[in-house]
Formats: sequence, structure tokens, C-alpha cells
Amino acid sequence: MLLCIDCGNTNTVFSIWDGTRFLCTLRTSTHHARTADAYFTWFSTLLNHYKIEPDITDVIISSTVPRVVFNLRVFADRFFNCRPLVVGKPECLLPIPPRVDSGTIVGPDRLVNTAGAFDRHGGNKIVVDFGTATTFDVVDTDGAYVGGVIAPGVNLSLEALHMAAAALPHVDISKPQAVVGTNTVACMQSGIFWGYVGLVKEICARIKAERGQSMEVIATGGLAPLFQQSDVLFDILEDDLTMHGLTVIYRYNQEQGKA
Repeated sequence: MLLCIDCGNTNTVFSIWDGTRFLCTLRTSTHHARTADAYFTWFSTLLNHYKIEPDITDVIISSTVPRVVFNLRVFADRFFNCRPLVVGKPECLLPIPPRVDSGTIVGPDRLVNTAGAFDRHGGNKIVVDFGTATTFDVVDTDGAYVGGVIAPGVNLSLEALHMAAAALPHVDISKPQAVVGTNTVACMQSGIFWGYVGLVKEICARIKAERGQSMEVIATGGLAPLFQQSDVLFDILEDDLTMHGLTVIYRYNQEQGKA
């Protein structure tokens, strides 16, 4: 079985793939000081709770936090006796290499989302990922990542608003009852919610205009369903796009004799 690990700036997600489906998905906060033993204690405890006994033989990692990769490598080697594939490293091959400026390092999460989107839905797509940052990835007709946009994440914007303005409270993001708020919390929620609806609409429209063609928009990340309530912002919602992309890249490396 394959263990897929997606390490983001806020959370790290572990999913077990049996070749046809994900048996479970587990989530923990990202912390660069967490040791391999600590990962295993947390991981095995949850598996025992869910009564899952997987036979993990391979591990693939996508991480936007370089400092955690070492301990995740040790975790894979010590407890599953395997050398993990790490997306973005030279030994991890991509189905279609990205086409960007020379010397540019593309975030592993963006490469994985591109692979997952192309495998499921084909090319000529925009992938919007609501993570710590809100990213827009452009997938070309042949499945190559050809660039995109990075904007501050929704929760990051809320936190910055709270931290920088002493009179403004911390609020949770939700769809407001009206655009015009009649109290501080409602005003903040409206500004963030409708502000990001406008951001997504405008950026996607400008990408399509710049490329001169119609493109489907795929959304992933925990807040994607919330923003879909506002309007038909996205053509497709995917809750496991990143994990699926990891299985696609792993399978490609197996076919090439690299995994």
C-alpha cells in the first residue's frame, strides 16, 4: 500500500492508498520539530482507533515546508523500510515537466495538483487551491504546469486583519447574510467572503482572457465548498485532488522504474 503525505504550511495530511481507493485520511498540524518517532506515535494511535491495519510498502511526500522533509524521510525509512519519493526532487519524475522561467522552483503542491487535475479532467484547466495561500495553477492542454497566481490565503488575511487592527476581533469565515454588515463581525466576514469571491472571479477571468480560450475551473482545499455557495465560481469541486495527484506521480515513477 502507498502512504501519501502532503505537508503544507498549516497542516500535514496522511492518506493510505490501497491501489483503488483511499482507506483513510489523517490530519495533523505542521511542525518542523516533530520527530519521526512522534509522527509514528500519532499515526499508529489513530490507525488503531479506526481499526485499520495497512501494509504500507511505499511512501510519497509533497512538502512546501523543506524543514520537515528530513523527519518524514526518517519516518518512512524507520517504520516502513522504504525510501520515500519526494516531489520536486530530481529523482521524482513528473508525467509532464512544468514550463516556466528557467531557474524557477515550482511548489510541489502545485505540481501535484496539476498532475491530479490533468489525470481526472484533462488539460486546459485552472486549479484554485484554498490553502495557507490561495493559489491558481494553469494546466496546459498536454498537462504541463505553465504558471499561475499566488494570493494570501483566506485565514491568513483574517488573521492579519485581527493582528494589525487592535479593535477588530478574530472571526471565523462564513457566508454573510447580507453584503452590508450591521456589526463588526458581519462587516469583516462580508469583506473577506465577498472580497475573495471577487478575487477568484477576476483572476480566473483574466487568465482566460490572457490565454484567449474558455477554461474549466477546478477548486480544492477546505474552503472551496463554502465559496461555491456564493455563485457558480467553479466548474468542479475536488476534496482529494492533491492526494490523487500524489498517486498519479507515484504510478508514473513506478512505470519508469523509479519507485
